[in-house]
Amino acid sequence: MDDILRFALLGLGLGALYALTAHGIVLVYRGSGVLNLAHGAIGMAGAYVQWELATEHGVPYWPATACGVLASALLGVLTHLLVLRPLRRASTLARLVATLAVFIVLTAIAVKRYGDSLQLVPGKLPTRLLTIAGATVSEDRLWLIGIALAITVVLHLLYKRTLFGLGTTAVAENEGAAASLGWSPDLIATGNWALGSALAGLTGILIVPVIGLSVTGLTTLLLSALAAALVGRFSSFPVTLAGGLVIGIVQSELTRFGSGVTGLASSVPFLCIALVLVARGRALPLRGTFLDRLPALGTGRVRPMPLTLAVVVALLLVSVSTPLWADAVTNTLVLSLVILSITVVTGYAGQVSLAAYALAGTGAFIAGHAAADWGWPFELALLAGVLGTVPIGLLFALPAVRTRGVNLAIITLGLGTTLEAMVFQNTDLSTTPGSDGIVVGKQTLFGIGISGVDHPQRYAAVVLVLFVAATLVVANVRRSRTGRRLIAVRANERAAAALGIDVRAAKLYAFGLSSAIAALAGVLTGFRSTSVVFSDFASFDSITALGLAVIGGVGFLVGTLFGATFAAGTVGARFGDLVLPGLSDWMPLIGGIILVLTLVGNQDGIGKDAGRPATAIRRRLAPKRGRVASARTEAVPTGATGATESGETAASDVPRATPLPLHVRDLTVRYGGVVAVDGLSLDVEPGQVVGLIGPNGAGKTSAIDAVTGFTRASSGAVRLGEREVTRLPVHRRASAGLSRSFQSLELFEDMTVLDNLYAACDRPGRWAWLTDLIRPGSRPLPAHVLVAVREFGLQDSLDRPVGDLSYGERRLLAIARSVAASPSVLLLDEPAAGLSDDETRELAHLVRRLAEDWGMGVLLVEHDVDMVMSVCDQVVVLDFGHRICAGTPEEVRRDPAVRAAYLGDLEPETVA
Repeated sequence: MDDILRFALLGLGLGALYALTAHGIVLVYRGSGVLNLAHGAIGMAGAYVQWELATEHGVPYWPATACGVLASALLGVLTHLLVLRPLRRASTLARLVATLAVFIVLTAIAVKRYGDSLQLVPGKLPTRLLTIAGATVSEDRLWLIGIALAITVVLHLLYKRTLFGLGTTAVAENEGAAASLGWSPDLIATGNWALGSALAGLTGILIVPVIGLSVTGLTTLLLSALAAALVGRFSSFPVTLAGGLVIGIVQSELTRFGSGVTGLASSVPFLCIALVLVARGRALPLRGTFLDRLPALGTGRVRPMPLTLAVVVALLLVSVSTPLWADAVTNTLVLSLVILSITVVTGYAGQVSLAAYALAGTGAFIAGHAAADWGWPFELALLAGVLGTVPIGLLFALPAVRTRGVNLAIITLGLGTTLEAMVFQNTDLSTTPGSDGIVVGKQTLFGIGISGVDHPQRYAAVVLVLFVAATLVVANVRRSRTGRRLIAVRANERAAAALGIDVRAAKLYAFGLSSAIAALAGVLTGFRSTSVVFSDFASFDSITALGLAVIGGVGFLVGTLFGATFAAGTVGARFGDLVLPGLSDWMPLIGGIILVLTLVGNQDGIGKDAGRPATAIRRRLAPKRGRVASARTEAVPTGATGATESGETAASDVPRATPLPLHVRDLTVRYGGVVAVDGLSLDVEPGQVVGLIGPNGAGKTSAIDAVTGFTRASSGAVRLGEREVTRLPVHRRASAGLSRSFQSLELFEDMTVLDNLYAACDRPGRWAWLTDLIRPGSRPLPAHVLVAVREFGLQDSLDRPVGDLSYGERRLLAIARSVAASPSVLLLDEPAAGLSDDETRELAHLVRRLAEDWGMGVLLVEHDVDMVMSVCDQVVVLDFGHRICAGTPEEVRRDPAVRAAYLGDLEPETVA
């Protein structure tokens, strides 16, 4: 019992430091909307400044402490002003990676100056032993608890009672509104960066007497602090303090009583993060920007002749290289494979994962045991490592089903760190007795010796061939139906689901493929020597890998090589040593600086510009060719698209939709205590246009969201034909024939017009996820999509990026994309918003043709009453969620309740 109390008190002291660090993270996040993953590194810098001043220069402890805290505060301000402020309009990914870049720079400087050995540092807090309820504990732990309590109270009062605190809250809620009231978001952010970073420095100085002074120890403190901040929802200082104290206590008790399980205590922060994120789904109130955009994507096109020539030349150079250069080639290609795995999951699917090295280590672990314990040859062990890691990668993907972006980055980093602590650092699992790793011996491939020790050139050649094969697989995926679905999910999950794309399956696929590639890199790393050593798979190295991916261009295949050359031990480092001896020792720092410059100057990375000169040359030398999209359109005979010589489309030739009626009964939508839709019932028959009108806030969009499955806060019944779809998820309702457009359009901005349409009409077969790895599925646009293209006047815009379209064209594309999904019932949410009178009349004509010629049922939500009355067969009127009238347009116009509640003094008219 005394041990339980004693370790609980020890844990309180450690938890107090977690809470202080978490407070700093919360301050930065509230003030600037940035999750600062460099927070631990900034605290580490302050601790080293204090230690150097006190130890090397004889400065008294407390003045040195003040200097360390001020140094951290200054680093925070510089990070905001020089790195984050230029990226205020950048994507969430870019801002997150910017903090990782600062992390890389600071740790590289610290390792270069101080090394990464552990320094024992005495503290100044009293350390005499006290007895509390029979348990003995050091007095400094009580001081730490008191300091944490005092700072928590001060911060709570500061942000509740002062103008600065109120301004921070206002900026966190709405930057634009706060700026209009005279608050400077930039000034608020600067102040919070300074205060939060100062707390990081103070925490680092206070914790080094407890855990020792080292670069790694202080930077990995971040995970525990993030867990405490998540418990406090990045807003409440008292709750954050409580979360930090609980984490500290649990860790301390497990250190004492859970010694039988390696890494269990260090896994507590991850378990806390997982519970919080999975329970809440979206723990962080993410603050986006109007111009938020993701990095650009490559096309995935491969030119066989240049690729073959490049591979042959590379193999010849490797065959005549020295062992040192062959080793550098191996390092470069293996790291390129790690970056390639990030390209799949982050570049293509938009999921920010920091688990690349954990998955690489898993592949090496499985393959190592297959070779060492079961005597499997290299080729079989390699296959076992790659395939065996895929299920682990799918486990990593489970959090992605409920969260994404920054939240997913946190949980994958935590999961990777836990795997490292419990498996890779467990000597019972990851070492052969008498060795520092799993002994696998010298490898052969089909009887030919390829040992990286005896034949480094051969091993480099094998790695090169496997890298090219993996890159071709990813290129195939990029051009395939599966790849278009991944990119649709990356661009807009809501719109993707509305087109019948299973968002969950797409994310799982991306993680599965990414984990297989990372495992390939891990096996090739481990088997280059006679033993698989797991110090090569530090989880925090995933941060560096993501940074290198961004440098090269996270959406471009060629970017994997460009990014890898900026790491130590690679071909780039070897060339650097030729130019300037010793330069390779500075590669981590150089890479971090280049990452910062890349983010500020070119967020799309080197890969985007790398192919432009060759493309320009090909265009000059190659004969003029018609545009790809136009050729695809014209490849279908005119009769097949229903186009007559006059350019009109014959009604008899238009593909007819499957005639399924939509029946909605007693639909009710509640948001908390607010009833947005109250008992709505309506029917939409094939070939019929039904209008749904009402004033703002009447519940029209809520009704569409409930019918299509976008809100679960609903009750009632939705039936499509004879099929009950009430409990089906969004993508299955869409696949059943229920398609919709959005008031905010929600197009796939990263795609061309053609690819937007393909994303809607592609229906991959059961085995497409596998066959697309080898041969991308490609087919002409279906006839009904070609008709839609011509109906909506998009035939000359198929190759254009969505961002180049006018607003009216974007509106038409949004509807055409919904039509391309071949629905039985089409729900249009404010399709005429922002259009001119002429454009609205043309749109009304198109909607009418969708019903009469295509046989679709159309549910039209529109504020333009004249358009509704001119195009609809039936009209339903809502007011505060209640249906107050339903009937023909003429009946609705004459209804007294409608005229009083919605149409006012508008005189009844006869509908043409």
